[in-house]
Amino acid sequence: MIKVTKPEDMGALIRQRRKQAGLTLQQAAGLAGVGVRFLSELERGKRTIQFGMAMEVLQQFGFEVFVRAKGHPT
Repeated sequence: MIKVTKPEDMGALIRQRRKQAGLTLQQAAGLAGVGVRFLSELERGKRTIQFGMAMEVLQQFGFEVFVRAKGHPT
């Protein structure tokens, strides 16, 4: 499990997974059903992205998202 504390953290995870899969931004965007610009901005940690679309990208790249209260064990 990796702690994500800011948008740039999430973007770096997505970029790393995309590159591991050997996909270009254009290929990955097509697979995730989003635009290339959106995926590029998501990977760079843009703070004004649409949350629903970001969740779709995360799911397409095989990530699960869990939220827990601070200080509580996993």
